[in-house]
Amino acid sequence: ECNFEPHYYVNEIAKDSSMKALIFDVDGTLADTEKFGHLPACNAAMRILNLNIQWSWKEFIKLIHQIPGNANRLAFTLKAKNIPSDEIRSIVNEFIKLKQEIYIDRYLPQIKLRPGIEKLLTQANKAGAVFAIVSTSHESQIRALLEKQLAKFKENFQVVMGKESGQKTENEGFLHKKCLNKLNISSNQALMIEDSQAGLEAALYSGLPTAVFYNDYSFGNAFSGARLVAPSVQFFSFQILKKICFHQ
Repeated sequence: ECNFEPHYYVNEIAKDSSMKALIFDVDGTLADTEKFGHLPACNAAMRILNLNIQWSWKEFIKLIHQIPGNANRLAFTLKAKNIPSDEIRSIVNEFIKLKQEIYIDRYLPQIKLRPGIEKLLTQANKAGAVFAIVSTSHESQIRALLEKQLAKFKENFQVVMGKESGQKTENEGFLHKKCLNKLNISSNQALMIEDSQAGLEAALYSGLPTAVFYNDYSFGNAFSGARLVAPSVQFFSFQILKKICFHQ
């Protein structure tokens, strides 16, 4: 984790606000999936497909910031090699399924949760909060993570929304609003837990108070508008998050 002092943005909080739910991003937020899951799974899939492409972590970080989604990142890389469009579509379609299988079967069981996540879920569960997920990841990957790493909390995640449920970013918070509707709560009754600038901006479009716990590839963004910005959730209990983000 990065060593950086947390900072706070004190926004106006509605008088009827109460923290009834925690909504989580997945990749880089619940677990360190990008470096230890998605990247090696991508490279393994590309080896099997004989693509002669292997991304370093440094290259992958650059792609994360430039292009959403590993399928799009591969398409971008293939296009730079002057591969015809029809061939790119065929390769990418084959890659998507293969990469997901490798990620879920080979790498996901070894991935560790980010420090403090399990403690936060335990405390929030005891306090009666429910959980949800809004992510750009495929829902099969999200559910596999819950099954393998968070099995005892799986039933507490009342809503799971990934790529199949709609676009998370650049759509004025559509997926977040959809999640809130399913939970039957208002935006000021939940806290979004994020790790990225794009994720924060999408949550803020929906009016969701957001705490950002950045990582080594999202470190350095402004995160303007977040209720809390810090390097790790491990420094904060559920009750402290309520005090900081909801003045409760």
